[in-house]
Amino acid sequence: MPPTLASLVHHSALKLAVLAGEDRLDTPVRWAHVSELADPVPWMDGGELLLITAMKIDAEDRQEMRRYVRRLVRAGVVGLGFAVGVNYEQVPEALIEAAAAEGLPLLEVPRRTPFLAISKAVSAAIAADQYRAVTAGFEAQRELTRAAVGAEGPAALLARLAAHLDGWAALYDASGAVVAAAPDWAARRAARLGRDVERLRERPAPATAVLGSDPAEEGADRVELQSLGSGRRARGVLAVGTAAPLGTAERYAVQSAIALLTLTTERSRALQDAEQRLGAAVLRMLLAGEPDHARAVAGDLYGGLLDAPFRVLVAEAVTEPPAAEETAEPAGEAAPPPADPLGLLADAVETAAGRVAEAVLTVPDGERLIVLAPDGGAAVAACAEHARGIEARRGTKSRPRDRSAAAPPCDLVVGLSAPAGPIAAAAAYRQAEQALSVARRRGRVLVEHEELAAGSVLPLLADDAVRAFADGLLRALYEHDATGRGDLVASLRAWLSRHGQWDAAAADLGVHRHTLRYRMRRVEEILGRSLDDPDARMELWLALKTTSGQQQ
Repeated sequence: MPPTLASLVHHSALKLAVLAGEDRLDTPVRWAHVSELADPVPWMDGGELLLITAMKIDAEDRQEMRRYVRRLVRAGVVGLGFAVGVNYEQVPEALIEAAAAEGLPLLEVPRRTPFLAISKAVSAAIAADQYRAVTAGFEAQRELTRAAVGAEGPAALLARLAAHLDGWAALYDASGAVVAAAPDWAARRAARLGRDVERLRERPAPATAVLGSDPAEEGADRVELQSLGSGRRARGVLAVGTAAPLGTAERYAVQSAIALLTLTTERSRALQDAEQRLGAAVLRMLLAGEPDHARAVAGDLYGGLLDAPFRVLVAEAVTEPPAAEETAEPAGEAAPPPADPLGLLADAVETAAGRVAEAVLTVPDGERLIVLAPDGGAAVAACAEHARGIEARRGTKSRPRDRSAAAPPCDLVVGLSAPAGPIAAAAAYRQAEQALSVARRRGRVLVEHEELAAGSVLPLLADDAVRAFADGLLRALYEHDATGRGDLVASLRAWLSRHGQWDAAAADLGVHRHTLRYRMRRVEEILGRSLDDPDARMELWLALKTTSGQQQ
């Protein structure tokens, strides 16, 4: 502990006597300072024991002493030492009364005790306290290091840290979930800090936040949050809760814990690069139709992933904003895209997989991220949850199936294959790419391949090249109808919708069947194609569906 007025009074060599403020002797002393100025306040920093002989003040003037002492108290002076036998043989009653009225401890310094001896005693006590703090910090560092390399890992480290702080500690992963807490009851306290942890993770690492006491919490605490990681994105967050601000020894312990947790939560770049190269090699072998070689290379790291059905996920970041007419939300309402959407997705997938010890393979591939994850596992669920979060933030919970409905832009597009095994990895990759293409076209964040098989083919025609083909195919008919010489487009649509049944189609149009036959002959003449050709009928029907409502 730092020196206090009480420790100085009990110092046998100083022979100090207490004349006022006996109930405040436990106040820490930051320094001992000598000043004979009538107003020393401008040179005070707070926490000082001021030593005087009253050379320039009238210590017997009660009114002046009240003003003098009041200024000292307001400046944060914690005690006043008055040397007797120099200017005054005894401490004047006016000063004693003023100190007692303000609650300022007043110490009588005997003539044989020089002020320098008091300053030395304070300095020595401060140095001893700092030495004890550094020594305790190093001891805490050794204990935390032993805990970190032990079998229990971060959990044991947090337990030791909480004991050193006489408080609690919690560790959050890259997704903001509580990984471990000590003591056990601290998990509930840590779970309530989710929003504060999220705000800290959005700031570049390293970052710190100090939260005030929670009045609703029994034994209200002071919480500090520290981000973990050496890169731009935080790999985790450490939270510590204490009843009072951290002292020097406690600060050493927290800093040691941050360094150790950073080492345990963020692998070295060399190891990350090696794992990525190995994962990329496994992926290339799978896509090349060499599952046995892929399994041999994967070994224990990814081998378990290839023993059960897996999904292939292909993700791309949206780097170019859509045209104005393709944006459903007014300008300025959409939140800015994250700086690294692929990195955030990889973090979410890997964190979820690591939480349940699930093997997952993530391979950055240029502007893409390719992931192999167990079907029905935590990584696939985390990907879906991540996509829902993006859509919820953009207010796009329900997406139109048609590009013409002007879907708002996404920061990320993801395609997910159907379940597959190592032999069918190449087919699963193509499925993921197809789903990715549809997600991009529809303005969706995530599309699964199963949706394509269960849905309609018509939304797949919402493409500029398909529209251009349809417009070119039907332009002559629209131009004919524009002259007012007949309604060939509507007649063709009715005839095709009735599968070439003349009477039914004519009834739908309200014309005689001979009139409809004449119009269909005109369609064949204008287009130069026979309606007996099933390919021609299919192309015309799809062209009509593609251009429906655009050239009426």
